[in-house]
Amino acid sequence: MTVQLYARDVGSGPPLVLLHAFPLSSAMWLAQREGLADRFRVITPDLRGFGGSRLGDDEPSVDAMADDVALLFRRLGVRRAVVGGLSMGGYVAMALCRRHPDLVLGLVLAATRAAADTGPVRENRLRQAGRLDGDGATRVLVDEVLPALVGPTTYRQRALIYGRVRGLVQATPPRAAAWAQRAMAGRPESFGTLRGLRVPALVMIGDEDTLATEDEARAMADAAPNAELLVIPRAGHLCAVEQPDLFNQAVAEFAAALARTAH
Repeated sequence: MTVQLYARDVGSGPPLVLLHAFPLSSAMWLAQREGLADRFRVITPDLRGFGGSRLGDDEPSVDAMADDVALLFRRLGVRRAVVGGLSMGGYVAMALCRRHPDLVLGLVLAATRAAADTGPVRENRLRQAGRLDGDGATRVLVDEVLPALVGPTTYRQRALIYGRVRGLVQATPPRAAAWAQRAMAGRPESFGTLRGLRVPALVMIGDEDTLATEDEARAMADAAPNAELLVIPRAGHLCAVEQPDLFNQAVAEFAAALARTAH
């Protein structure tokens, strides 16, 4: 069963669909909605269970999240769009390419990876999911997840951004976070999907990211037939939130070039 996603939909022009990171919501894309809406129709859904979207009763799976996004395309009358995903959103974007390739005009992958989880990473996700189902759920997110979301430059120099990220993490419903961790733990690898891409891709990684690495970003860019890699300086995992101007400029150039060739 698909879930009808709540989405913020602003601006006009070629559609750009941005999928948020764990454990945040579409609120993380504020600077993208403000910075890109004069040139693009920026659509930022809350993935199931997060923000304004309900969780539903399905077994945890990234494929289910991708099917939700496909349903949103149909509901909004979007035939094809440039799809961007950061971290968890990147997993969903790659699943969308696998399951609904006709919807994707171009792919932006930020702070994400195509490999499946290693054993220890999977076990840690499942352990956190178990704790999120119990008491002290918010503490798991604030103590264990939040510290790795932003880089040291943001900690030291961007107190407002860090405060916003912390607030978004604290607002996350524990059941949704547990479901999403189980979904990510069970996801397949996506290198085959990337090798079969028929559309251009832009891969981005912050140079202070400790959750996804530059090597992993390069491996994704190498796998896709037509991809470029951009390393964003002084940014950790949430590079779109930490360095919004650089992120927006790169996405705008990428999406505008695709929109020209699509006509």
